[in-house]
Amino acid sequence: MRVLTLNPGSSSMKVSLIADGVAVGWTAWDLADPGAVAQAIRRWSDVDVVAVRFVHGGSQKVPAVVDDALLANLERLTSLAPNHQPLSLEVTREVRRLLPDIPVVACFDTAFHADMPEAASRYPLPRSWTVQKRLRRYGFHGLSCQYALHRTAELLGRAPDELQLVCAHVGAGVSVTAIRDGHGVDTSMGFTPLEGAMMATRSGSVDPGLLLHVMQTAPMSPAEMADALFHRSGLAGMSGTNGDLRSVLAAAAHGKRDAEVALDVYRHRLRREIGAAATSLSKLDAVVFTGGVAEYQPEVITSVLDGLGVLGLRAGGVPHTDVDRIVTAADSPVPALIVRPREDLELASGAEEALARLAVR
Repeated sequence: MRVLTLNPGSSSMKVSLIADGVAVGWTAWDLADPGAVAQAIRRWSDVDVVAVRFVHGGSQKVPAVVDDALLANLERLTSLAPNHQPLSLEVTREVRRLLPDIPVVACFDTAFHADMPEAASRYPLPRSWTVQKRLRRYGFHGLSCQYALHRTAELLGRAPDELQLVCAHVGAGVSVTAIRDGHGVDTSMGFTPLEGAMMATRSGSVDPGLLLHVMQTAPMSPAEMADALFHRSGLAGMSGTNGDLRSVLAAAAHGKRDAEVALDVYRHRLRREIGAAATSLSKLDAVVFTGGVAEYQPEVITSVLDGLGVLGLRAGGVPHTDVDRIVTAADSPVPALIVRPREDLELASGAEEALARLAVR
């Protein structure tokens, strides 16, 4: 089966052609280009199905063939993932317009976390708010975690369902997930992709009392607060850069104190989330890092590992290579790995799964 996978990010769209489980083509387009989807389809028009990544799937637990009703439901979730959901909706509608006879499958980052235990998924809020089970912790980066689990199992010679891992997706967005029995059992992101670790432009978790104080004293509207937390906080807000880790590292190398402090907070928050996730497991078989930072700035991962000795992690040499690898010292009681992100393969697998379920009906 030939699957065209479309993965809209905050600024670019990654595109892959997967033929029978093997990537045979890859590229990326700037989403500022209004013809990006059309260009991708012109390049790879001979496909059986198109798979689109959606950050938020709400109550969806498995990939699903897109219809008008599903699109309407996904559009209602836009305010919960404003950096990504509108782009995925736009891409999906354009594909359906250009390829009306080709099925489109939506694959959801939230699905990997859908079976989190209540202790991890519930917020300590009034029952009248949570009775419908919509105000809950959903979790994100699920497609990335799913691939990292399978690849780590291959590298360690273990079955995926047997492993208990902490998976840190470290890119522009950052999340940490505890994985047991093949799915997420706790994760740092919650109702939106704003909770948890510090990110490129997102704040991560902040005392809600502080936010209420700012809104009351500024004053500030909810929309203005959302813009500040999603787009003007994190590494960008602390360092005065654009939030790209390369820019922050360069500023710190030139002695910019704000950038140095931002990096210290970034590493501290990531270590804290990794430690918290480990407590949701009965054992720790490995810690796996994935995402763009793990792939292209492995020295940052080393600096994080240097502060995780309490978990039995000891950093080793981390060469800058494109090979998935163990990055802890040979005598480290627990291995840590860097695994390149391959959400495209999970998108293709999800598309095939959705079509197979449809065929059975």
